[in-house]
Amino acid sequence: MSLASGDLISIRGNQLVSGSGEPLRLRGFCLGGWMCMENFITGFPATESLMRQAVGRAAGTDRAEFFFERLLDQFFGPADAQFLADSGVNAIRIPISYRHFEDDMNPRVLRADGLARLDKAVAASAECGIYSIIDLHAVPGWQNQHWHSDNETHRPLFWRFKDFQDRVIWLWELLADHYKDNPWVAGYNLLNEPADETRAAVGPFYQRLHDAIRAVDRRHLLFVDGNTYATEFDIFSQPWDQTIYTCHDYAQAGLEREGEYPGVTLGRHYDKAIVEAKFLQRSEYARSLGLPLYVGEFGPIYTGNAARDEQLYRLLDDQLAIYRDYEVSWSAWTYKDIGLQGLVFVDPASPYGQAVAPITERKNSLAVDHWGADFDRIADILKPLLDVVLGFEDFDPYPWGAEDWVHTVVPHLLFAQPMVGLYAQIFEGLGEAELAALADSFALANCAVRQPLRDRVLAEAAFDQAGGT
Repeated sequence: MSLASGDLISIRGNQLVSGSGEPLRLRGFCLGGWMCMENFITGFPATESLMRQAVGRAAGTDRAEFFFERLLDQFFGPADAQFLADSGVNAIRIPISYRHFEDDMNPRVLRADGLARLDKAVAASAECGIYSIIDLHAVPGWQNQHWHSDNETHRPLFWRFKDFQDRVIWLWELLADHYKDNPWVAGYNLLNEPADETRAAVGPFYQRLHDAIRAVDRRHLLFVDGNTYATEFDIFSQPWDQTIYTCHDYAQAGLEREGEYPGVTLGRHYDKAIVEAKFLQRSEYARSLGLPLYVGEFGPIYTGNAARDEQLYRLLDDQLAIYRDYEVSWSAWTYKDIGLQGLVFVDPASPYGQAVAPITERKNSLAVDHWGADFDRIADILKPLLDVVLGFEDFDPYPWGAEDWVHTVVPHLLFAQPMVGLYAQIFEGLGEAELAALADSFALANCAVRQPLRDRVLAEAAFDQAGGT
């Protein structure tokens, strides 16, 4: 398929429209764990940066680089794009880390290999009729408190240092100039899940970034996450042209290993009405402006237990029905992983699946991955510490309170970071053929398909193709 440079997606009232003027609902997945790696997606503990350093020490710099480049090649390519198109997907959201585009020791100097890799993904998707949304997921100094911004601490230093912010503006000016005439780029997701505790820096920074991009590219859509992990939009004084205010819509009932849906999870009842009310709260700002709605991330964490997962698919059905009712575009988290959420996932019997299994079990035993962790497994450790922290009655840390703060600092930092070396031991002494076999485990041909999830995406595509009836 080909489009002319003038055929960009745009906003008309409360709808997205294609370059030819037809109403358009974006449906797809995020490419989580690819150009911004995450621990639960590929199996390492802690953060991508710490993991890469440890693997480099264990395997040697050259062989580590060989593995990572091959892994990226196998994780997403033309076959994946075709599979997504055949699954009813018409858009992908591509999380990227700034580290693919510049080096901390050589800032504001473009890494051409990172841009070339992103170009290949955009081109492969375009060949299959799939739009790309470029999502800046990790920035210098970290824009939020958690692992998915590659944060080695629990402090978002991005908001405290202007130089970090200036580097992001430099990067977006470069990306916007590069893609300004590409009609298969739906738009730019400026900053994934910002979390500015002061609520004083994020608004002015967004304005600076908006103005810098618009000086280069006035036509592409901007996808703007609200503060506090895409949940708060009071930082905006008036809407910008060609801008979608993006919420993330994870349902609490879908994030727990145990519970009932519909029914009680963590002592609270959840059903479709509750899920809808939370979505309406999260999307209130965009709806109040009469703008198109877009959910940048959502989706349950699957357990492998058939009965529990059937309940999670029921929750997913309710969310998709809500999105149909409100004509919401969406991208589910995530396309490919080692088994928690992916539309496709690494075969446990593959070389990588077998190699990483002892690591993931050890991680699970200490709940070191914040996403999908069973904190009850380490309650004997956490409860005494939490009791001490809760004793400071005026301590209510941003963003999610004292319990989440302890869950972040203890398992995700104190336990996870020493465990990185265990993961790196997988690569010790391996030659290129063995490293290639590990990386090739992520090739689509070697992965399993989560068919119940794919069936639901196909049904959504059929619904839209039938005119939403």
